[in-house]
Amino acid sequence: MISTNIAQQVETAASAIRQLTNYQPTIGLVLGSGLSELASSIQEPDIIRYDQIPGWPQSTVVGHSGRLVIGHLEGKTVLVQQGRAHYYEGYSMDQITLPVRVMKALGIQILIVTNAAGGINPNFNPGDLMLITDHINFLGLAGLNPLRGPNDDKVGPRFPDMIGTYDWQLRQLAHQAAVANNFTLQQGTYAYVAGPSFETPAELRFLRTVGADAVGMSTVPTVVVARHAGMQILGISSITNKADPDPKPGTVVTHTEVLETGQQIIPRLTALLRGILQQL
Repeated sequence: MISTNIAQQVETAASAIRQLTNYQPTIGLVLGSGLSELASSIQEPDIIRYDQIPGWPQSTVVGHSGRLVIGHLEGKTVLVQQGRAHYYEGYSMDQITLPVRVMKALGIQILIVTNAAGGINPNFNPGDLMLITDHINFLGLAGLNPLRGPNDDKVGPRFPDMIGTYDWQLRQLAHQAAVANNFTLQQGTYAYVAGPSFETPAELRFLRTVGADAVGMSTVPTVVVARHAGMQILGISSITNKADPDPKPGTVVTHTEVLETGQQIIPRLTALLRGILQQL
């Protein structure tokens, strides 16, 4: 899972962050496409650009700001990853999971990951929020698992159990926060694909058949590494578009649509995250 070289990269990056902030965050948040504005809620923030952190992968996608925001939110000390790097950008699995390894080195025990996803479940609509209850790691099943390689038993087990990866207690807190804010959370299985092309109708029919409720191009490698390291994990997908397996002629899906819907979701997602943090 983690070679000597990767361990050195993690410690170098963690050391650089420690020199740029006096905070000791215990909760990490990863913000997906179009959701970066959430970081503006952080009080008294220390802001660290990714290019200030040795080895940190740079975001190249519109809607990913490319910086860490560390400070207070609802009385908790949090580290927000404002934008992420993706496998489709040309990075390796080791590179895109470096941030979560660094979070663990900084002492973070609870990880909340968000993403923008296409809704495959016909009961989902753009603007919905979906709690991730499970995932299908297509890249991992094909051999691109971020735990491939030597394992450091001090970090985690050679064969980590993925049952219950998305913490039940954290999901209950999320449902309670949604009720308190008068909206309903969807929940379901997230399918991870490589991208960057959106899925064909045939691919969407396949994903629906194997049990996927939403599909996206991120999150799962980070979650696998976090699970291996023993972190508590909560996953939330913003359903930004219909992933329609039987589209009408002329239907077009664009990243602009994803970003625009993401903006509409921000108030509810912010309220949800604040409600969860209040209860921790």
